[in-house]
Amino acid sequence: MKKYLIQSIRLTLVLLVLLCVFYPLSIAIAGKLGKGQGGGEKITRNGKVVGYALLGQSFTKPEYFWGRPSAVGYNAAGSGGSNKGPSNPDYLKAVQSRIDTLIKYNPGVSKDAIPAEMVTASGSGLDPDISEQGAIIQIKRIAAYRKIDERKIAELVVKHTEQPFLGLFGPKKINVLELNLALDQLK
Repeated sequence: MKKYLIQSIRLTLVLLVLLCVFYPLSIAIAGKLGKGQGGGEKITRNGKVVGYALLGQSFTKPEYFWGRPSAVGYNAAGSGGSNKGPSNPDYLKAVQSRIDTLIKYNPGVSKDAIPAEMVTASGSGLDPDISEQGAIIQIKRIAAYRKIDERKIAELVVKHTEQPFLGLFGPKKINVLELNLALDQLK
């Protein structure tokens, strides 16, 4: 028994050093070598930080593109989903309310044309991207509010659409903050 106890203590100490020192240190070093040096990819305009590339923000004004809803109010400290299943009455009510709002502000858009990400929150509640279709259904509304030709806004959407990784992995997506910042530059 003494033999097993000594082996267990050694293994515990080795794993303690490995997992509590070396692993966190390697992750911190990898973060420092990446974009933003571990502090997130900041998006700046006129020398001022206006957001982060990988964190969604709330846009509710009709003259802007709206992003994916957040179950945590876009609070990065409390990242998470709602944990409500697809048969939960409160969840269904929230989704229906989002659908109604989209249809109210985007007349002519049918319920079937609304992509799922426009009415459901992501697992983190901080998704910064929407699909190309999610942006397309909003073009008419934004053009009307800003009094800009729809084609100019459509060109902006195409310009800001990111292709899938290696052309294979994932859907086409658009960063809502970057798109809205470009929209503000549009005349």
